[in-house]
Amino acid sequence: MASPRSTKARAGRTRAQLPPCYYEGYLEKRTSRDTVRRLWTCLCGNALFFFNSTKDAAYAEKLELSGFVSLTDDDTRDKNLEAARLTLRLKDGEVKLTAPSLEARELWKGFIRSVVELCVPSSLNLLPGQIYMLKEVVERERERQRRKPPPTQPAPAVPLYLPLVGEIPACFQPVSRTEAEVLLERHPDCGNLLLRPGRDGSSLAVTTRQDLHGSVFRHYRVTQKQDGGYLIEVENPIPCATLHDVIERLVEKTAGTLQPFLLEQPYERNITFVQSDDESGERSLQRTFSGPLPMMPPLPPKPGEFSPPPHTHTHTHTLLVVVLHTPIIGNHGDACWPRPPS
Repeated sequence: MASPRSTKARAGRTRAQLPPCYYEGYLEKRTSRDTVRRLWTCLCGNALFFFNSTKDAAYAEKLELSGFVSLTDDDTRDKNLEAARLTLRLKDGEVKLTAPSLEARELWKGFIRSVVELCVPSSLNLLPGQIYMLKEVVERERERQRRKPPPTQPAPAVPLYLPLVGEIPACFQPVSRTEAEVLLERHPDCGNLLLRPGRDGSSLAVTTRQDLHGSVFRHYRVTQKQDGGYLIEVENPIPCATLHDVIERLVEKTAGTLQPFLLEQPYERNITFVQSDDESGERSLQRTFSGPLPMMPPLPPKPGEFSPPPHTHTHTHTLLVVVLHTPIIGNHGDACWPRPPS
C-alpha cells in the first residue's frame, strides 16, 4: 500500500504556531524501502508533527489524521526486542511506526484514537490515571474544534501553462510528491533533483533527495510570474527567466550538490504483438521481422481463369500480321498482282 501524503515544514514555522500538544515522544518512522528514521513526534491537534530532534523549533514533516482508518499492532519483531511496532492506516495509505516499548505503544494508540474519535477507547490496557488524561484530551480537542474558524474558500487556481517541449528541462517528471520521492530513492545514480507539477495544478515543484542517516527529502514551490518567468518560493524568493534557470540556480546555490534527475528509459528495438493460435487458442507474443516483409502466397485463381506458374512473369504478346503486296509469277512468266482486300 502506498504511503500517505505528508507535508514538509514551512519556512519560519515554530512550535508556538502549532495546535496544542497532547502527547509527544520518540517514534521510528519507516519508509516504503524500510529506511528507518528516529523522529521526535508530537500529537498537536489532529495531526502528527515530526521533528529531527527535541531542540528543533520547526517541524520536518506533518501527517494529517483527518483520513484516519485504524491504528493496529504490528507483531513483526524489531531489532530492539523492547520496541513495539504499530501500523497507522489512513484513507490514502499507511505509515509504519515503532514505539520504544509496549507501554508507549498503548499510550500512542490511546491519544491518537481519542483525538480522531473524540472518545476514550475502551479496548486498551491503560491505568486509571492515563484514562483520565485521555478524557481531558478529548475535551480539549472538542473545544479546539468548536473555536476553529470555518475553512475559507480558496481562490480559483490559475491554470498552469507549460512552455514548449524544448523549453522544459530534462529532469521534469509528471509525477506526484510521493512518486517523486520513490523515483529519487530508487534511482540515486540518476540525480537528486526533480521538477514536477505542483499539487494545486497552477504551479510547479522541485523535489530533492539527500542522504543524512537516511533519505532527506525537500520540496520547493515554483510559481509563474504574471510578467513572465518563474519564482522559487523560499524565504528570499529567487526570480528565474526560464525553467532551465530554475534548475541551474538550485545547482549553483548548493555548489553542485544537487544534480538534475535524468532517467534514461529503454526503447524497444523490435515491433511485438499478441497473436492467437487458430488451433489451440493460446495467445503468445510475436515479434515482427526486421528485414523485408515476406512474400504473401498468391490467391487461388477464379474458375475459368488462367493461373500462371509461380515465380514467373506473364507477358502480353501482340501478333502483327503483315500482308505484303508482291506480284505472283504465273505459268507463262507474267506477273500478276493480287487483288487487294475489299
